[in-house]
Amino acid sequence: MSTSNTPDDGDALMVYVSAPPDVAAALASTLVAERFAACVSVLPGVRSVYRWNGAVQQDEESLLLIKTGADRFEALRQRIVDLHPYELPEVVAVRWQHAHEPYRQWVLDSTRP
Repeated sequence: MSTSNTPDDGDALMVYVSAPPDVAAALASTLVAERFAACVSVLPGVRSVYRWNGAVQQDEESLLLIKTGADRFEALRQRIVDLHPYELPEVVAVRWQHAHEPYRQWVLDSTRP
């Protein structure tokens, strides 16, 4: 694993994306089917509170926990932006510091085009 803040191609990532509940499952399925993600967990019933256009907003959302390889992040990010209904979708990636190695390898293998 790289010691820098930039993940290397062998790293796995958890990517957080919030989405409207009515599109979350379809977005998750597309990302897995197109091999941008090995797995997407969809957590329903998330209430997001945020500032947008100068006002505090609240919305019911689903949170997608997307497991992918670092080498797939830019393509994944672009695909999410292309498919997502929000003007400014949340796409936040966190490099795995520790993981069950066979699972990490499965994630990497499952996201190879």
